[in-house]
Formats: sequence, structure tokens, C-alpha cells
Amino acid sequence: MQGFGRYLAAALAARFASEGMSLAVVLLALERTGSAAYGAFVLTAWLAPHVLAAPLAGAAAARTRRPRLFHVAALAGFTCAVAALSLLLGRAPGPLVLAVALLGGSCGPMVTGGMSSLVAGLVPAGAGRDRAYAWDASTYNAAAVTAPAVVGLAVALGSAAPAMAVLALAGALAALLAATLPYGTRGPDRVGHAGSPPGAPAGLGAGLAALWRVRELRAITSATTLAFVGIGTLTTTSVLLASRLGSPGGGGWLMTAFAVGALAGSLTLGRITSVEPGRLARRAMAGTGLALAAAAFAPSVASAAVFFAAAGVCDGPLLTATLRIRSEFAPDAVRTQVFTLGAGLKLTAASVGAALVGLAADAPPQALLAAISALILAAAALHAVVARAGAAPPGAAATGPSAGSATAPAGRRTP
Repeated sequence: MQGFGRYLAAALAARFASEGMSLAVVLLALERTGSAAYGAFVLTAWLAPHVLAAPLAGAAAARTRRPRLFHVAALAGFTCAVAALSLLLGRAPGPLVLAVALLGGSCGPMVTGGMSSLVAGLVPAGAGRDRAYAWDASTYNAAAVTAPAVVGLAVALGSAAPAMAVLALAGALAALLAATLPYGTRGPDRVGHAGSPPGAPAGLGAGLAALWRVRELRAITSATTLAFVGIGTLTTTSVLLASRLGSPGGGGWLMTAFAVGALAGSLTLGRITSVEPGRLARRAMAGTGLALAAAAFAPSVASAAVFFAAAGVCDGPLLTATLRIRSEFAPDAVRTQVFTLGAGLKLTAASVGAALVGLAADAPPQALLAAISALILAAAALHAVVARAGAAPPGAAATGPSAGSATAPAGRRTP
């Protein structure tokens, strides 16, 4: 557990900065240019590189001989981009602003999945590591609760520029803390992919190949990607739903209820290690979908907030279960790629969902929320189908090399 407390502080600071950017960029653009659309374009440039940069960042992190320098440099690049945007947005030519956003967004995969991949090196395998992933998941939820509140408070007190400065300071703190973590020194990975000989470093496609080849990884990745098409529409839908229920400003309360519930869920249900992570993920998605379906029939914002909070409680353990599955089943050589790719795919799916709800914004918000719940329930069913396809018969003994050997195939790691 050496350094895990510092890791949590670094992860929380980095994810606080990341969560706050989606709101702060739009508000700063609106303040300086009078156009929220310009802020949306900058935010798109910030988010777009995630899925493209994820395999590159994961492969580079796995191959580097100086992991400390690589992780700190990625966080520093992220921080510099936030600081630069706070100065340039609305003042410098648009192409320059978009280029800075693209560069900063390229560091994003190391803030999300890239940092989570470090947990396996800080905490020994077993129940302790499962609980560590629950704490790691809680940093996402805590950031989702606090970052928008801090940004909103800064804007209410004066300007969005100080909010951007706070986010940049959080990123700088994350980089400083990351520099103190125990990484060790490693050479190129011993194990390749898809039958490559020991000693061959994992290629750029190795992480994607592992996500498809390993059944457990394929199940959780396909299911969460589908679920996040729905989750990505939730913010806009909550605003539309609150307006339909007579409270135009109530959308923020609904999303706050969801985020607070998710934090509570990750700190309670997410710490249950007696439940197999795949089953926990399915239950989490099913519970989230059912709670949001109930919210579609809520007669007021207050009652809808109760169902949103319940949906958040159910959603909280999903990330914990996802992190556990990635850690247990990802081949050692491509673990970081698996983490960064999984995060990138989810974020891209959320972006697609946000675009789709923009096209369907004239539909009744209750229908949109019902569609979101249907997507999440379909994701739970998809996980069940993919996870069971090709599963070993009950009672079949596992054979093969141990997970620690140089020739071990991908598979569950047991202490």
C-alpha cells in the first residue's frame, strides 16, 4: 500500500481538473465572446483526441523506461493546456485555441485510465486491491460532485477565469504528487500479444486485441460503451426534464443528486469484494436503468431527484467493477493500454450520446430519459450475453501457466 494515499490525492486533483473543464470552458467562452457555441467547439477539441490518443498513450506508458517522468509529463502537459486556455480563450485566434485544446485533450487518457493502471503496482493483489479500486472510483465521483460546484461558485463571485486558474492549480498539484509515487524502473514489456514471443514489446494494437480476445474484457468494454451512450445524454436530458417539470434551473440539482449518489455507491456498494465484478457490473447497470426509468414518471423535480440519487447509488459500483475486471484480466504487457482504451471508448460514447440528444432535443424529456434507461438496461443484457458466451463449464478446473510467468496468457489474477 506504499504511496496509495498520495496516489488518491493525485488522482482526485487530476480528475477534479478534468471534470471542471467541461463547464469552465463553455462559461469562459460565453463570458468573453458571448457565444456558448464557441465554447462547445473548444470542448469538442478537448474531448475528441481521447479515443485516438488512448492506445498511443497506453503503449508509450507500457514501453517507457522512466514511468515517473512519463506520467508527470502527461499531467504537466494537461495542466499547461488548462492554464493556456484560461489566457487564450476569447483573446487569441480560434485555430490557436483549438490547437491548444487538442494538445491538452491528448493528455486526457493518462488522467483517467492511465492513472488507474498504477493501482496494480501500488496495492498487492487480493481483496485489498479490490477495495483500492473502490477508492479510486470514488475519486471520479468526488470530482464530479465538487468540480462543477467550485466552477459555478467562482463564476457567481466574478468570472470564469479564476475557475480555470483553480483547475490549473489542481492539475499542477496532481503532477507534483505523481512525482512522489513509487514507480520502480522497468524495461520493455516481456510479453507481446497474440502469440508474439517473450521479449517483444506490445504494439499499438495489442490493447485493442486484448479487449476483443479476452472474454471478460470484451464483455465489460462493450457493455459500458453502450451504457455511456445513454449516460452522455443525461446532463442535457436532466435540464430538459427539469424545465418540463416547471423548474428551469433544476437540472443542476438532478445531476448533483446523481453525482452524490454515485459517490455514496462507490464508497459503500463498490467496496463489496465478495461479489464477482462482472455480476456487480450487471447489477449496477440494471439498477441504474430501472431508477432512471422511474424518474421519467416523476411528477416534480424533488421526486425526480430522489430517483436520480438512487440511480447514482447503483451507478457508483460500476466503475469499481470495471477497474477490477481490467486489472484482473488484462495481460501484463498491455494493462495500461487496456485502461486508457477503455476510458477513451467510454468518453467517446458519451460524446456520441450528447450529440444524439442534441438532435432529439425537441422530443419529450420523459421519452429521452426512458430511452437512456433502455440503453443502460440493454448494456446490462449485453454484458450477460457476452460474458457467458464461451464460458468454461461449471466446475471446470483452470489450467495453464501462473499469471506471473513470462508466458502466462491473459486471465484472472489470484493472490
